Amino acid sequence: MGLFSFIKEAGEKLFGGKEAAAATTPQDLNAAAGAAIEKYIGTQNLGVSDVKVAFDAGKVTVTGVAPTQAAKEKVTLCCGNVSSVSDVTNDMTVTNPEPEAKYYDVVSGDTLSGISKKMYGDANKYMTIFEANKPMLSDPNKIYPGQKLRIPAL
Repeated sequence: MGLFSFIKEAGEKLFGGKEAAAATTPQDLNAAAGAAIEKYIGTQNLGVSDVKVAFDAGKVTVTGVAPTQAAKEKVTLCCGNVSSVSDVTNDMTVTNPEPEAKYYDVVSGDTLSGISKKMYGDANKYMTIFEANKPMLSDPNKIYPGQKLRIPAL
């Protein structure tokens, strides 16, 4: 898995407020951002271990061990669908390798059923996309422009 690009202004706002005010150096701010992303990954219960996140000027590098390719890809999305992140390099190892999924960048007006129609030729397969992006997605109607989604093979 290589470098993934994300829209820097879109996504979860995990850091910036108090952390930015408390940071005395750019290194402190980068460390706080990396820690916030690590914590967020932990809340998603993806079964990953030894996760380490390095943040530097919008670029994230993540390492650790994922039980499946899907979990590794979800970690990439956890890192990238965060405000202030522009690029993610996922260097995690996978215990049970499997083929990589495709990705889709959500644009204004998109719905999961519309994306499903584009990617699978069948709007009714939208729940496949929803399930592939849980727990980051909590509702199939709550996607936003700039978000990147996993599109697994059928």
